[in-house]
Amino acid sequence: VEKRIAAISNKARINKDKESTYEMSLLEPLHEILLKGEPARLLNMKDEDFEFAFKNYHLLTLKPIIYVANVSDSDYMDLDNCKYLNEVKEIANKEGSQVIPISCEIEYELSSLSKEERMEYLQSLGANESGLDKVIKSVYKLLNLETFFTVGPDECRAWTFHKGMLAPQCAGIIHTDFEKGFIKAEIYSFDDLTKYGSELALKEAGKIRMEGKTYTMQDGDIAFFRFNV
Repeated sequence: VEKRIAAISNKARINKDKESTYEMSLLEPLHEILLKGEPARLLNMKDEDFEFAFKNYHLLTLKPIIYVANVSDSDYMDLDNCKYLNEVKEIANKEGSQVIPISCEIEYELSSLSKEERMEYLQSLGANESGLDKVIKSVYKLLNLETFFTVGPDECRAWTFHKGMLAPQCAGIIHTDFEKGFIKAEIYSFDDLTKYGSELALKEAGKIRMEGKTYTMQDGDIAFFRFNV
């Protein structure tokens, strides 16, 4: 930040260069808050200003953050009264960040249990998912990521994509030829598959549909891409 200020300050002050003046309007408050030892994300910025600063200055403390707080198994049963967790929450609230409490002791125990035993254990704790699952979901949400699936006779694969991507772009994640020669995508949802139990039942219920190049992929979509190169 200081090097950039030194490089453009004269252009902004003396030459009244428009781009340099704009940058200085961002750099000066960034410099001020960093000198205080505070993270850059505390600075209240417009969306377009944030995008510019994030792209051009690569400041670590400008990146969004999730606080994962490890608590004891006893504190996990009474999170509202956990002193140290509340202190972390105070810090996170100032930044508009999320706090996810987990117990590494509990996570370790869960890792050695079967699926049925895991659910029973979680229910005994008053939870419906593990702390690790919460962290994964929260990170995906923070990074604006979603998942689609491809299914074949030998395997089922999950593919990560940015929310808002179109079907051809998602096809390109698998292979660039899929995007270049994209024709259509056969789509059905994971929730529908869980409900109906098979592709045959989905077809009979009219839940499998054909989507074109303008289709926006949804989280949990199961896709079969048709293409021609």
